[in-house]
Amino acid sequence: MVAKKSLSILIMILLIISVLLSGCSKNVSGQSNKSISDKKGKIKIGIMQIIEHEALDAARKGFIDALASKNFKDGENIEIDYQNAQGDAPTAQTIAQNFVSGKKDIILAIATPTAQAAYNATKDIPILITAVTDPVKSGLAKSWDKPGTNVTGTSDAAPVQKQFELLKKLVPNSKKVGVLYNTSETNSELQVNDVKAISPKFGLEVVPVGITSTNDIPQALDSLLSKVDVLYIPTDNMIVSAMPIISAGCIEKKMPIIGAEEGTVNKGALATEGIDYYKLGFQTGLVAVDVINGEKPSDIPITTLKDAQLIINEDTASKLGINIPDDLKEGAKIVKGGE
Repeated sequence: MVAKKSLSILIMILLIISVLLSGCSKNVSGQSNKSISDKKGKIKIGIMQIIEHEALDAARKGFIDALASKNFKDGENIEIDYQNAQGDAPTAQTIAQNFVSGKKDIILAIATPTAQAAYNATKDIPILITAVTDPVKSGLAKSWDKPGTNVTGTSDAAPVQKQFELLKKLVPNSKKVGVLYNTSETNSELQVNDVKAISPKFGLEVVPVGITSTNDIPQALDSLLSKVDVLYIPTDNMIVSAMPIISAGCIEKKMPIIGAEEGTVNKGALATEGIDYYKLGFQTGLVAVDVINGEKPSDIPITTLKDAQLIINEDTASKLGINIPDDLKEGAKIVKGGE
């Protein structure tokens, strides 16, 4: 009887040890410490993008090129599944859930709505983010330096200070700046708040106008342009995807646009001092390689690009009758065309 009781106790102890060891193989965000690169077969990477436009496409290309630079190539040792939500939040949720049920090893979420959809779908699969303005305020990470979740990557937080300095150099007599943004994007709401906070320093009054659909743009733009001296376009996915319409309307009304990133200038905005989304995506891809090799997303800081690039659309300046100072042209990237 005593021997049987001792055997039962021994079995119970072994079960407890087994459970404890199983628990130790998981980190705080439920991610396995085992390197993803140790798995058999191709590493499955799901890429989800909220909408197609130049900046987000460049970030995706940069991510894939960074993986290739470290010998992780699609079709060879990795398998990339790219899905685009076409600007629709419910579709982004469906894509994220499909990636989870399809047991992706890593998810790249491009832009805030897709990042939030991915984070809602899984707390275990590593999520790399890019083109997300504020991952902490968006509820994706506990802090920038130590996310503490299964999310890490890069932010496209725009250097608003530099962009407003540029605005005052190109449109020195401006008093009112209009901001067109999508009220459904957390990313955009945060930027509007940043603009409102910094505008008094430049003697500017901000006139924000929110929309919920691209169908709202013509009417909203027509109303806004009658009230302001210059327009500022944030890194808002819906607005940026409609830049040909916006820039055409602004040039017709002789209204300068200062953009938050290069894609807007290529589509007809006057200028920006912004980040390079290809480099941002590339930086995210290098972080993905660290995750593949066993580092935990919860421990990897979320970073931004330090260098901003001055970009000027020479054709737009000519159409608006704005003379670009020589000191600005020096070192600037000059582009043409747009609307």
